[in-house]
Amino acid sequence: MSAADWAGFTLHLLGLSLLAVGGAIAVAPDLHRYLVVQQGWLADPQFAASIALAQAAPGPNVLFIALLGWNVGLNAGGHALAVLGLGLALVGMLLPSSLLTLAITRWAHRHREDRAVRAFKQGMAPVVIGLLLATAWILVSAQPGPHGLAPLAAVAVVVMVLVWRTRLHLLWMLGAGAVAGALGWI
Repeated sequence: MSAADWAGFTLHLLGLSLLAVGGAIAVAPDLHRYLVVQQGWLADPQFAASIALAQAAPGPNVLFIALLGWNVGLNAGGHALAVLGLGLALVGMLLPSSLLTLAITRWAHRHREDRAVRAFKQGMAPVVIGLLLATAWILVSAQPGPHGLAPLAAVAVVVMVLVWRTRLHLLWMLGAGAVAGALGWI
């Protein structure tokens, strides 16, 4: 691969990064079109294996981007280029969306008193609380403690109220939960 090919690869990922609403996996069809069909840098089995391996591994699903970059570089000429491909793929996919998130967060903080920003935050609060409660329920149901579901559900409710009504730092609650679990209380 030439320097222009690497630049094109990186630019393509930079553009896709801003379209990856819902996660990087949402742009997998376009990555397949670009890497396998259009450029021929990867074979179909390599593309599919990269996604399958990344989804099976613990961690974020964006790992498949690193594997795709690794395989592009490996096919281009060995391990040194594989590391280059991995790095360019991750920078291309993560940098634009991260910078956009940072900019929007800072803007929202500066304009936190604007009616539209306050309305958005107030509208999202019940959604976030509902998702957190659903996550707590799934975790409590999936891994009941030695004393059943009741103590875990009680801890979830107590933590929810503490987060809602106090300014107690979350790390204190995590630490208390760890100690209670280590002592076998929950």
